Amino acid sequence: MTHTPPHGASLLHGRVLAFAAILLAAVNLRTAVTSVTPLLDLLGRTFGFGTTMTGVLGMLPTASFALFGMTTPMLARRFGLERTALLAMGLAAAGLVLRSCSVGITSLLFGSVVALAGMGIGNVVVPPLVKRYFANRVGTVSTLYITVLQLGTMLPALLAVPLAEQAGWRVSLGIWALLAIAAALPWLMLARRRPHPDPLEPAVDAGAQPHGKVSRTPLAWGMALMFGMTSLMTYSMFTWLPRIVVEAGATPAFGGLMVAVFAALGLLPSLTMPALAVRLRNPFPLVLIGVGAFVIAFAGLLFAPMKAPWLWVGLLGVGPSTFPLALTLINLRTRTPAGSAALSGFMQGVGYSFSCIGPLLFGWLHEMSGGWVLPFGFLGVCLCVLLGASWVACKPQKLEDHW
Repeated sequence: MTHTPPHGASLLHGRVLAFAAILLAAVNLRTAVTSVTPLLDLLGRTFGFGTTMTGVLGMLPTASFALFGMTTPMLARRFGLERTALLAMGLAAAGLVLRSCSVGITSLLFGSVVALAGMGIGNVVVPPLVKRYFANRVGTVSTLYITVLQLGTMLPALLAVPLAEQAGWRVSLGIWALLAIAAALPWLMLARRRPHPDPLEPAVDAGAQPHGKVSRTPLAWGMALMFGMTSLMTYSMFTWLPRIVVEAGATPAFGGLMVAVFAALGLLPSLTMPALAVRLRNPFPLVLIGVGAFVIAFAGLLFAPMKAPWLWVGLLGVGPSTFPLALTLINLRTRTPAGSAALSGFMQGVGYSFSCIGPLLFGWLHEMSGGWVLPFGFLGVCLCVLLGASWVACKPQKLEDHW
């Protein structure tokens, strides 16, 4: 018979298990994205697709994260947070295996969608799990899980090409399923320990009411746009940064290295932003640092991409600091796991809906104009939206006070 662990040693064991489960889940939240980006040229030659399908594959992560982000709060209310996290890891593993067995573009897309569905669910469910198990350590645990998430973003980008050269592209794409399977095990143990049904909060058992109320608050829209613009710019760069430097005279290998460095430098804001955010009543000054870095990096890549590529990519890595800041604000701007789950789902669902057009529109503007001025001008507009939305999101307030 399953039961909630009692106090004392069992409670400590539950927290240790939850800590391991959260970190293992975090490392799996981007492997399906960055394991494929460096191999797009190879896959294009293998399956016969070009620039348009490259843009679609670049848009697919954010579109999937949007769709499954909006449905995750409903799943969490129906099955409980732990069982939803278990589902996320199962889908991630299955999708990665299916993608590695692709025989054409259709099966490649299908496997990608299944894997990204699991990762989209995981994106939303991890923050309220942090609040459930570590409400008094939100800053510390957020720092750790966002840092691990960045490692899971960086390593596949760094290893994709060497693995493909040594063992083939199928192994390079599929090997990351082992991490998802490993992450599913502690969630299986935690799910058995929780009662079922497992309402997030007694006061919000009634269907989708909390999520509906979220959509009527300026805080939620501010956070959704803050998160969405950050993701739009980040995924545009993940998709098109190699092409930008290759057209400027670099080799494809150097383009792949730039993506890996871009992902790796995300570790710096991941390590610092959550800890700083919990200490500041209004963390808007932190947003200005990221926006300033983006402005200089975009200008450098546009006007002199190969004059100082390491500097531009270094600043580009600092730019998305509003990503870990937004994830930390989910718990700083809510009082309960229910509020955290509702805000997380709305922020990521709506945010990724905005951001999914980024890679496709960036590439279309380049193809239409024959240069990079219009694409980077589009990102400049997004930076302005990011500033305004962050001003609202960073104001001291609690979501539940608006309900």
